[in-house]
Amino acid sequence: MKRTTLIGALLLALGTGVQAQNLQKGSYGYLYCHMSDRGEYTAYALSRDGYHYEDVIGGDPIFDPEEHARIEGGTRDAFIARAHNGKGYVMVTTDMCVRKSRVWDNYGIDLLRSRDLIHWESVTFDFRKGPEIFCNPEAPDVYKDFSTVDRVWAPQIFWNPDYQWPDGEKGGYMIYYSMLNREEEQYDRMYYSYADKSFTRLTKPQLLFDWGYATIDADINYLESDGLYHMLIKKEGGKPGIYTATAPSLHGPWGEPIEDDYVDFEGRKKCEGSSAFQLMGDDTWRVAYIEYSSKPKNYRICKADRFLRNFSDPVNIEGVTGPQHGSFMRLTKREYKRLQRWSAKEIKRRMQQSK
Repeated sequence: MKRTTLIGALLLALGTGVQAQNLQKGSYGYLYCHMSDRGEYTAYALSRDGYHYEDVIGGDPIFDPEEHARIEGGTRDAFIARAHNGKGYVMVTTDMCVRKSRVWDNYGIDLLRSRDLIHWESVTFDFRKGPEIFCNPEAPDVYKDFSTVDRVWAPQIFWNPDYQWPDGEKGGYMIYYSMLNREEEQYDRMYYSYADKSFTRLTKPQLLFDWGYATIDADINYLESDGLYHMLIKKEGGKPGIYTATAPSLHGPWGEPIEDDYVDFEGRKKCEGSSAFQLMGDDTWRVAYIEYSSKPKNYRICKADRFLRNFSDPVNIEGVTGPQHGSFMRLTKREYKRLQRWSAKEIKRRMQQSK
């Protein structure tokens, strides 16, 4: 089994302080930013309690996916976070459209940024183009040939204030994702790159870990309860399911998944796309995920304790049209009301256009 060496991981860990974490702000409600199961686009829903939601603009796209997904025209697996300085928002999506390509492969990701959650700018990274698209060409390459990359799936964001750029600048967004190059590896593994503060430049991929079987859909959070980084992840090898692993630092070393404490109450049904969040004023966790074996599919939210363990009490999300792989972010009252007003205005505008 191939692994990141312990020495290398510990050296990486020296530059990662425990304060690495996405900015949390807001005590009024929640934003569920997700891929819609009605199509390969990004949608919003709002909630006051984290369980009962209302679609924004009826669950329709919040932006034109063709504008931002320049490879395939589909934005899947949306992950949203606040900008590190609290001034704006950042999002990453899988650039992929199975409806058009007819295959479960893709070649890159989209990085988006916004000042108001409504208007978005973006850059697209097509990994097949190789080292030329990355901002650190002098770094070693994980592949001999990037042109044979088969997929780059489910990117997520983690702000690391201690990451240091070659020019001495500190702070970067760790973008982590699963990737596969069938010509050079046998299964999907977890990699990471760093985006700069402008959210427009990306470093070359580095291997995060390799457990010897396919792993996708990682979701990382830092827990104050035990001072460790916790990762929810879908195991596609071994005993399939959504498991957790921990590490003393963002870059690892990541221990193997806990085999006796995982999301096991779905039985043989297939689950993926987990996203953990905390309710306001509560130090326990909620874990959302898509159970996609059933027809119709079920988007669940279950409970976990303050250590992101002991999963229990799964219920379906309510009020969302076509819930799918996505993420959750707390909102202020001002943000919540702005999105409600925008939703009402957009619905009215679209109704007038359809007449």
